[in-house]
Amino acid sequence: MTGSVALCQGERLIAESLLNVRSTHSEKLLKQIDLLLAEAGWQPADLDLLAAVTGPGSFTGLRIGIATVKGLAQIIDKPVVGVSSLEMLAMNLPLCSVPICAFLDARKQEVYSQLFQWGKQGPVAVGTAQVLPPERLLRQLSGPVALVGDAVPLYRSLIDEILGPAALLPVMTAHQPRAAQAAWLAWRDDQQGQAGTAEELLPTYIRPSDAELNRSQN
Repeated sequence: MTGSVALCQGERLIAESLLNVRSTHSEKLLKQIDLLLAEAGWQPADLDLLAAVTGPGSFTGLRIGIATVKGLAQIIDKPVVGVSSLEMLAMNLPLCSVPICAFLDARKQEVYSQLFQWGKQGPVAVGTAQVLPPERLLRQLSGPVALVGDAVPLYRSLIDEILGPAALLPVMTAHQPRAAQAAWLAWRDDQQGQAGTAEELLPTYIRPSDAELNRSQN
């Protein structure tokens, strides 16, 4: 549901656009980019680094974002960084003193999830990303634990039933993925020498797409 674009200068947020509407983001993404550049008085050639969320998440949404960033990076010949959607969500709970569970709706009665601890350089992954039925995932957790992501309101009653008061739930706006958070993670990774080329930017799906499942069944 969410399409978001941000412009940053170093660690400083210059501009951000976020749309949480039922629409085709492929029709709005380039308009969002053009708008932010125009409002900031920048040209595409002024950009030094590009970033895209690589997943996990909506297969179509990931492809749109990655393809757009790949194309722009090739045109202006600049490096790119891929950002985890789950780490981006964990950024919404800065300085959290308990484990952070990114809890993202994966459709088909499943969730994408990963545990993080807040460290000196932002979220630090504890274990790997996984996709599981929400009940199974929640029964792996022991509290107190903070849950963040669009699957939290979706499975709120199940969270209350399994974790009860051990589940710490932020306000609704904290569950919103934001490009500003992804931009800071990209800046951090670039400072650590982790930027790459457009060709190296690939999606992280975790589970196979419907098309791949259909092929394997035929």
